Parts: sequence; C-alpha cells; structure tokens
Amino acid sequence: MCLFIKQEGKGNSSVYLGSSTSSVCVLEEKDVAAVPTCPHAASRAQSMDAIPGPTNWPLFGSLIELIRKGGLTRQHEALVDYHKKYGKIFRMKLGSFESVHIGSPCLLEALYRKEGSYPQRLEIKPWKAYRDLRDEAYGLLILEGKDWQRVRSAFQHKLMKPTEVVKLDSKINQVLTDFVARIGKTNVNGRINDLYFELNKWSFETICLVLYDKRFGLLQENVNEEAMNFITAVKTMMSTFGTMMVTPVELHKSLNTKTWKDHTAAWDRIFSTAKVYIDKKLKRGETGAADDLIGDIFRQSRLSKKELYATITELQIGGVETTANSMLWAIFNLSRNPRAQGKLLEEIRRVVPAGQDPCGEHLKSMPYLKACLKESMRLSPSVPFTSRTLDKDTVLGDYALPKGTVLMINSHALGSNEEYFDEGKTFKPERWLRENNTINPFAYVPFGIGKRMCVGRRLAELQLHLAMSWLVRDYEIVATDDEPLDMIHSGLLSPDRELPVAFRKR
Repeated sequence: MCLFIKQEGKGNSSVYLGSSTSSVCVLEEKDVAAVPTCPHAASRAQSMDAIPGPTNWPLFGSLIELIRKGGLTRQHEALVDYHKKYGKIFRMKLGSFESVHIGSPCLLEALYRKEGSYPQRLEIKPWKAYRDLRDEAYGLLILEGKDWQRVRSAFQHKLMKPTEVVKLDSKINQVLTDFVARIGKTNVNGRINDLYFELNKWSFETICLVLYDKRFGLLQENVNEEAMNFITAVKTMMSTFGTMMVTPVELHKSLNTKTWKDHTAAWDRIFSTAKVYIDKKLKRGETGAADDLIGDIFRQSRLSKKELYATITELQIGGVETTANSMLWAIFNLSRNPRAQGKLLEEIRRVVPAGQDPCGEHLKSMPYLKACLKESMRLSPSVPFTSRTLDKDTVLGDYALPKGTVLMINSHALGSNEEYFDEGKTFKPERWLRENNTINPFAYVPFGIGKRMCVGRRLAELQLHLAMSWLVRDYEIVATDDEPLDMIHSGLLSPDRELPVAFRKR
C-alpha cells in the first residue's frame, strides 16, 4: 500500500511518497540468482554531477521543461521520455527537490543488494509535526532505524505471510457480497455513475472491517454521518499535508495558517475515531479469534498502544485509494480484452464449484487470475514511481551517489519498456505463465523493492484477486467505446475520463 500527496491549485503541483513495497517486494532466492550482472556497472564511478538529465534552470530546475511536456499531471510520460533520452539513470530537479531516477532492472538489483538494515524514505514532515504536537507515536510510514524495524516486524507476520492473510477472506467476501449486489442495483444500462468512487467505498469498507470489525455502511443507500465525517477528515488531511510538503511546515505551524489548522483538526478526527474502534476491537479480541489481526499483533509484539494507533491508522489511510485504483484499471483492462476475460471466466468456473463463492483457498488454483492482475499492474500501475533515500554512500552503475540522495524508482517506465517486455503495450497475461519466461524480476515493481516494501501488499492482492473473481463470475465487463483512455498523474495514475465500461449480468 502506497501513499501519495497532491497539492491542488496554482501549478497543480504534486509530490509522490512511495511506501516502497509491492509486487516484487520480496524476491525469491531463485529469482535473484537468475538476474545477470549489470552491464551498466562501471569499473570507475563518476560523481553525481556527471549524471545526465534535463536542463536545470535556477530556482525552477526542470519544472519549466516538464510543464512544456504537459505538466506534472503528465510527468509519468515525461519520465519515460527522459529515460529514452538520457538512459537508465538521470538526474532531475523540480524547484528545490532534487532526485536521481532509476529505470533499469540491474540498477534496481544493485540497490536491493546494497540496501542497509534500515532503508530510509522521504521524510513526511507534516505528519511528524502533528504527532509531536499531540504527543502521538510515529507509524511505519514515518519511522526510521531500529524503531521502524521493530514495528514492522510486529506487523510483518500477520500481513506478509500468505497463510495468515488468507484468514481474512471471509471479511473481504462479506463486503464483496454487498458491493456486487450494489452494482446490480445502481447501474443504468450497465453503467455505474462514478465507478471510481464506488470502488473507493468498497475498499474503505473492506479495510475497516478487516481492521476494526466495523461496517461503516458505505455501500448502503444512506451513509451514516460518522462514516462521512471520517472520510472527509481523511480527504482534508491528504490535501493539506500535500501543501505542507512543498512549503515549510514550520512556517504554517508558527503562523497557525488555515492549512495547518485544517490538517491538525483532520488528524484529530482520524485518530479519535480510530482509537475508539481499535480499543473496542482489542476488548472484543480477548477471545482470540482466528482473524483478529489487531489483537494478535498487539498481544504478540512489544508495541505500545500509541504505536498501534499510529500504524493501524496509516495502514488504513495508505491502502484505500491505491487498492481502489488498481481495481479500476483491472476492470478497464479486462473490458478491452474480452478474450482474456473469457479465459479468466473459464478458470473461475473450473475452480469454484457451482453454488460457492470464490474464497482464499480457491485462489491457490487460479494462476491466470494472478497473471491478469500482474499484467494490469504492469500496464496501468497505480503508483508510477516509488522513492528511496540513500542511508550511505552508494555506487550505482557508473555513478557514486552520496548519502541522502533521493532515488526515484520508475516502475511505470520499467513496465512499459519493450526492452524488458515484448509487445509491451499489449495486455498479455500469458507472459507470466510461461515456464521459461525471461522476465527480469526487477522489471516489475508496482509495490517497490526491498525491506521497506509495502507491508499491506498481500492484503491488497487478496482483496483484488477476490474482487476480480466475484465480478467476472457475475458480470461480463464490456467496453462501451474503443477510444483511447489517457492516464493522468494526481498522486496515483488515474483515467482522464469516466471509465467506459458496462456490467452485464451473466
């Protein structure tokens, strides 16, 4: 699960913060061993100043050139062009924000192998400022060093171990029952008004049930006030903290600006609501239910109550829209590829007995389903790039990079590169099923790489696999036009218009 920030308004500027963890989060030893030696490695490293890149103008850096290429909403396309022009690694500065961009599997492997025990990420100053103000703990997205490792270890067993995550399938399916029924009730000639919003409600409802054992009723006709207040607070927090990532948070705090007041008030609402439901869950969880995620983590770890509050809250916030976005693109890609959708339907009908609903156990026998999601995330990644901050001087390829260098891992550029994927613009789930496929494991990184991978990856994949199974089983997903659908970057990659799909009951 990854987190993004967006500042809307003049210049429509945005900065992405990746919780680098995702599809190749943890590499199998056989995969790592199979990766060839990097041909870009240098016998003698040059300084960072030698890295090529777009023109760096005073004050603005490369921002002017990027605007000419379509602006920050088209930055994912610009980064692909820059990699074609400057190579596997280039340097770019946007205002005062300087970064080194990586678009080569072998350079990612080098980074993976040289990663320290406690990888660093971009500092989220507004979140830290709020936690310090209210004496709240830091969660996984802002912790560093040994504290980060301690908290991550507490969550990793429950969230990264497939046999543990699969126990949550009944809760995920409970929400899917309502979601699939809602599609049947609310469609007009098969079309859903604002499908993206509906998917966000599904994702939010699911994560709340998984974490708190609480249904907020977002898929009902009349949504309760508490649920809407919570959602509004999350949206307010995200928009205001985006502003303070590109302007000094200390200035906002000292002047008590509206942005700072709105940000703290939103966090107050988020924390107070989360604490109530976490405490209720812990009290109910004393019975030791098999799917008691929060209770198990708290009882089996050395976390303080405040650390649990902080990390659970961040997990909820970080996972909702990324999961909804990934599902949106999966629906689109299946609609434009009826042959693949038909093959997926055949697999679902073959594996899931008549009269039963798809569950976690069925997924073990559904390789084509998993290939469809992989291919969708390669073609249409929710997160076009993730970040890393070097915690030590590091040599990558031809260059010696100093400690503190911000690296951007361009997963969108990797996934669309014909050098790594034949017929790269074509939706071909079969490419992942070949026994002798030569796909470099570092060429597919929608969740990031290494130790600081998205801790919620397994949960997100379980949600997506089950949702795809339910939808394709019950509905034919039909493209309502064949016009191009462009991606725009607003933290995540989103379609530039309402998704042209319809759902026809099978």
